[in-house]
Amino acid sequence: MKHSSEHLSRLQTPLRSRQKRNQVARACDECRLRRVKCDSFSPCSNCKTRGSKCTNNANKIISLPHAHQEIDNLRSRVEDLQRELQQLRQQTDKQSQIPSPVTSVPTPELSVSESIHSNNDGVSRGTNWSGIHFRTARSPNETWYGPSSLFYFMGRITNFLNLNLDQAQSKDQMVPDSVSRQLSGPLTGFENRLRNGIEDGHYLTPTQEDYFLESYWSSYHTSLFPIIDENEFKQHYRTLWTTDGNARKDSALVDIVIALGMQYGMSILPNMKHQLADDFDATIAGRWYYRRCQTLLAYEVESPTLATLQCHLLCSVFLCSASFQNTSDSTCAMAMRTAHMLGLHLSPPQSMPRKEREVRKRLWWALYNLDSKLGMKLGRPFLLYQTSTTPTLPDDDIEAAMLSGSSFAPLGNNATWLSFNLQNMTMFLAARDAHTAFYNRDLNLKEGQTLWDDFNNLEGQAVSVYPFVKKLENWTNGVPSPLMTKRKDGSSPFSTGGTELEIEQYAPLWLQRQRVVLELMYHNLSANVCRPFISFSLTPPLTVAEELAFKCAGHAIALTSITHQVLASTTILSGWHEAFQWQWNSAMTLVGFVLAYPQSSMTVAARDAISLSVSVFDIFGHSFAVANSAATIVRNLITKIDFLAKRAWQRQSVVEGHGRTSDQAPVYSNTTYSKPRTDMDDNMFQPSDGILDFGDMNLESMQDMFHMAFDIDQWSDLNGLWSQTSKV
Repeated sequence: MKHSSEHLSRLQTPLRSRQKRNQVARACDECRLRRVKCDSFSPCSNCKTRGSKCTNNANKIISLPHAHQEIDNLRSRVEDLQRELQQLRQQTDKQSQIPSPVTSVPTPELSVSESIHSNNDGVSRGTNWSGIHFRTARSPNETWYGPSSLFYFMGRITNFLNLNLDQAQSKDQMVPDSVSRQLSGPLTGFENRLRNGIEDGHYLTPTQEDYFLESYWSSYHTSLFPIIDENEFKQHYRTLWTTDGNARKDSALVDIVIALGMQYGMSILPNMKHQLADDFDATIAGRWYYRRCQTLLAYEVESPTLATLQCHLLCSVFLCSASFQNTSDSTCAMAMRTAHMLGLHLSPPQSMPRKEREVRKRLWWALYNLDSKLGMKLGRPFLLYQTSTTPTLPDDDIEAAMLSGSSFAPLGNNATWLSFNLQNMTMFLAARDAHTAFYNRDLNLKEGQTLWDDFNNLEGQAVSVYPFVKKLENWTNGVPSPLMTKRKDGSSPFSTGGTELEIEQYAPLWLQRQRVVLELMYHNLSANVCRPFISFSLTPPLTVAEELAFKCAGHAIALTSITHQVLASTTILSGWHEAFQWQWNSAMTLVGFVLAYPQSSMTVAARDAISLSVSVFDIFGHSFAVANSAATIVRNLITKIDFLAKRAWQRQSVVEGHGRTSDQAPVYSNTTYSKPRTDMDDNMFQPSDGILDFGDMNLESMQDMFHMAFDIDQWSDLNGLWSQTSKV
């Protein structure tokens, strides 16, 4: 009975619900190791009690819905990667290589992306280049220039002339009389003299400053480095003026932009030729603004900004145009260190607004471009190299152009005003690859030997660098059509055929300049890459080295023809300082080619191009005085070229008259000798300036030379004329 009552009471007592145990999808590592129950807290209770580290990660997949969400995220990521891969393939297709019909030397298929992330421009320790010391400034001190520089090639020309004219000619006489050879530095001024109405220490009025600012936007900004936001700059400039409008607050960036605007703007003034004198030159117009910019930059060294970097970069451009090459090189190095301080050598994060990302990329690649240009031009080691963290090339799409701060209409075919900047950079990447492929190789030369003493070695170097030359040529296939200048005969742009340009009449001036500058820079870089293969020693015909030498002459001829046409018929290149430097480079290159290959099929065209370059310098002489000095130097060199050409031609005629047949004649790099120009016979000793200049030649050596030229009984074999300079 008792048991029945107890059973009845249990039935009447309400049942309590059983507490549900917490479900844990995955225990932490510590609890799994100890085989104890874990909870869902982070850190879990057991680890918190023991004071141990809990590895329970809330981001791990702990449920089926969470797993589905993670799968969707991964699918989205895969789609993004596939889209990026497709864009990269499209970009690679534009830079794809085409088979070379000229030679059997293989061409490497290197895309732009491979060029960016390759690190093949490191310095080789086995090279045998010595370079040359030149006095290019007012100081008596000489500075070193590498083998890729024009100064090195001018030294080879000087050695050749000294041996063949039996005279001692200083290599310094071949350097134009630029401002750097008149002033001890860019900050040096002529005191108490007026400069076109502007006295030293005084600055421009607001109206004058605005004029030269517009000169900058229409020249350097569109056709060199688009590194400044035009809208932001103009807003900043307006805030600098006081309420009365008579004084402006200091700004280093504004000062250097005005200095560059004055340097270009002064050069295009129609009455500039009458104002050229020893105390003034348009290349240093605005040096007061440059001086104040340098003073202000001294306060920003410890805390640089993007504006500081922009100032250093533009200062280097200003100095380069003023022919202060070493100061420009040093300023460029300062800009590079500033860029590293600002972290521009790293890819900008995606969290940064696109406008800022593009500005940083354009700044970095403009600096890389400037470093490449100065390094190849002066023959000195590069200071910037590509790494895995190097930012990608800046974009040139419509959105990027709209964010740039400048208002220019699209050009069509997905091209914008920024496309010039992108194409210019990819061109320099290809040229730099060709440069390093040659100059960073071990030449395997003996002590005291040069590359041109061993033709087999020269030919081997030519074979190795030829694919990179073709890569530079193939770069032209990816240039958008809006950036190409058509030819009147329908031939291909960027060709070396010498046909005239068909300049679009109603295209804006900035676009016309972009087209011409891009093509001239291509010819200039191509000539520089191929110039080392011009040999003053006799070389076998139909070799890769000879082909590259002829390519060099072809590009120099094309550059001269284009520059003369544009200067004579348009204002596109009027006052463009870099175009003058390209022309000087081409003129001296052609002088060396004519001396090295006196009987080639291209000699007559090269000789005519040298004469045409004098006309180009005469036109540039209306803008800056250094061009007049360059014209005088080339005229004197033409006299010497024509004398040696006539002497060699007369010697060959006498040799053939003594019974030597054509198949007994010496083997040269081409088949027939080119007779001197018809207008040379009567006027070969009367240059256009009326002065026959053979350097430091005295009367006795002059008489000996003329006896050697006209006493045909004393002539020796023609084979010895051009082979005396095996070590030139």
